[in-house]
Amino acid sequence: MQYRKFGNTGAEISVLGFGCMRLPEIRKDDKSYIDEDLAMPMLMRAYELGINYFDSAPYYCNSNSESAMGRALKSVRDKIYLSTKIPMEKYEKKGDFRKQLENSLAKMETDYVDFYHFWGINKATADKINKNDIMSEVRECREQGLLRHISFSFHDAPESVKYIIDGVPGLESILCQYNLLDRSNEAMLEYAKEKGLGTAVMGPVGGGRLSPPTGLYEKLTGKKSSATYEVALRFVMGNPNISCALSGMETVEMLEKNVKIADIAGEITAEEWARLGEAMEEVAKFRDLYCTGCKYCMPCPAGIDIPKLFEFYTHVNVYGLGEGIKGSYKWYKKNPWGEGKTFAHCVDCGSCEKKCPQKLSIRKELERVCEVLENL
Repeated sequence: MQYRKFGNTGAEISVLGFGCMRLPEIRKDDKSYIDEDLAMPMLMRAYELGINYFDSAPYYCNSNSESAMGRALKSVRDKIYLSTKIPMEKYEKKGDFRKQLENSLAKMETDYVDFYHFWGINKATADKINKNDIMSEVRECREQGLLRHISFSFHDAPESVKYIIDGVPGLESILCQYNLLDRSNEAMLEYAKEKGLGTAVMGPVGGGRLSPPTGLYEKLTGKKSSATYEVALRFVMGNPNISCALSGMETVEMLEKNVKIADIAGEITAEEWARLGEAMEEVAKFRDLYCTGCKYCMPCPAGIDIPKLFEFYTHVNVYGLGEGIKGSYKWYKKNPWGEGKTFAHCVDCGSCEKKCPQKLSIRKELERVCEVLENL
């Protein structure tokens, strides 16, 4: 495993980080729970393979991610960095910062968090932080040993990054989206590094959209590959302005494949970058519906599994797997949990669009997607 300096924090973190948003789950009594028989040993295996940066958040995996991450890694707590986030909508008055932090610490069964993020902030949130002097609460919690570093995650327009970094003194690292499909934050990641912030990125394989087989890797390297995610990860890790690529890994097999790629992470050569430009036309079709599967749009009040339907569409539109998805879609509509809702059940409330970090017109896209799936 390779390690990189994380800004001016003094930490050196693994170039591959573990994003704990997609831990394996099971259903029980019509609810989803983390499958601890799979998740717990997988997290420990990640540590054994050299990963030392683990990222979670209060709502991940139906609010079970923090506790699973903390318990799985408790025996090696002093050898790793734990990251989580404060949902800023929960901050209403002085003291709420500490309250949310303590809630997360209790779930993770730890006395401190290494990197605590203002979660998904924008210009308005930055103003809120300053107006309420939340950084004074940050300093107080740091002095008491509850947190080591204050950070922020980001889903807004790229130009807002500079506003946040310059406007909120004391921020130490940034977490934002960056991959072959979405390079919009590239310049701001460079700016963040220049300002001394650690730089971590989420969605290095586009929420899994770059995982299934295509001819892209062969076009770029002349070598056979089972999946485009190899070049996608190498592209992200090859950016000298990025310290860590967070991957939401669901199986030990996926973990071990990604670690092998991270072990040889380095800058992509000029020739490979030229080939990448030639192959971008193929990558462009992935942008047709840029859903990363983050599930922030869920739960849907009408019971529609929006990410699942969008995933079906991607496999039809991008990978040409219509026959296989035809059966999966039929099963989805008749599955034993009594779900299977489609656009026909949409109540047009717009709740999903208010929560989507990609600012997708979800209702419009959902109508189009379901029409395609119905006509398979």
